[in-house]
Amino acid sequence: MKLISRNGKLWITFYHQSKRYRKSLGLDDTKANRKLAEQRIIPEIVYKLNSGTFFDNQKQKVPTVGEYAKVSFDLHRFDRSPFTQADYERAYRLHIEPYFDKKPLDEIKPSDLARWQNRLLETLGPRRVGNIRIVFNMFFVDAMKDDLIQRNPFTLVKAPRRVESREKKPFAIEEIYRIVDYMPQHIKAFFAIGFFTGMRTGEIIALKWEDIDFDAKVIQVRRRIRMGVEGPPKTKNSIRDVEIIDTLLPYLHDNHTIMPDDAIYLFENNRGKPFSTANKISAWYWKPALEALGIPYRNLYQMRHTFASMMIANGEDILWVSQMLGHKDSSMTLQKYARYIKQDGRKRGAFLISS
Repeated sequence: MKLISRNGKLWITFYHQSKRYRKSLGLDDTKANRKLAEQRIIPEIVYKLNSGTFFDNQKQKVPTVGEYAKVSFDLHRFDRSPFTQADYERAYRLHIEPYFDKKPLDEIKPSDLARWQNRLLETLGPRRVGNIRIVFNMFFVDAMKDDLIQRNPFTLVKAPRRVESREKKPFAIEEIYRIVDYMPQHIKAFFAIGFFTGMRTGEIIALKWEDIDFDAKVIQVRRRIRMGVEGPPKTKNSIRDVEIIDTLLPYLHDNHTIMPDDAIYLFENNRGKPFSTANKISAWYWKPALEALGIPYRNLYQMRHTFASMMIANGEDILWVSQMLGHKDSSMTLQKYARYIKQDGRKRGAFLISS
């Protein structure tokens, strides 16, 4: 029988009838507790194993999905963003709780999960179902770490094949100017920022005037708003300084002149508050504009794709585009937008041919 340390806690590991067991002693890994384990606890366990009484009453009650969901969410509340935690909890309430709330974790079979997954796919896309699956899978991962269950049934259930949910349909340059010029003056800069910086819509609605440095021609991206909650940007790399290109500058100046002197955010509703999401901007301005202009509908996110593809297609430095988008590195940008790199017809490797 071996005494081991896991995450600062004392455990024992041993074999009985060719089967390996691991049990937590529920003690912190300290010198005093190690002495207690070696002199009292382990000898008692060995005695019970030899007498055949160790496994009596050893089977602990395995919690239900509903009971353990609370534990798992609490475990991760500091290692997830508030947005992610709220989204995971909502996914649980809508798509997991109705099916498995009262079901003990150790009674859920792979076939139960496969049928549940197929039912979700009847109304939801593969990407969304995959994200819901991540939430549920974490319950089993955490329960295994707590030694409550011995297996994770998700390992035997194939995840739905994910497809690109946001097909890239960039706008033409002529369409960009038609859209921006069509917009009312107070919201025009919102779309100019989207098309000429590639910023995410949640980052744009969270912009404050203190983030705009007209002298340095820089927008400081330091926050985003999602579902009415203001918080940090999507990733660590999303915290960045975005260059204000010359095409964008007049739109920002014009917006600044029409805003009240005490305005905090660039874009505020009629109550002087920032928009809680970009959904209302889409419904009030974006969709009507595309319909009026006869431009095929694409969602607001296509402004970001349009910026990236337009800049890359016209020979802008891929590192600059990557930094503007807030990507981790240029390889991510290339993976998404390499097809837009213009082939100029040059003969490759011509420098190798001696004259």
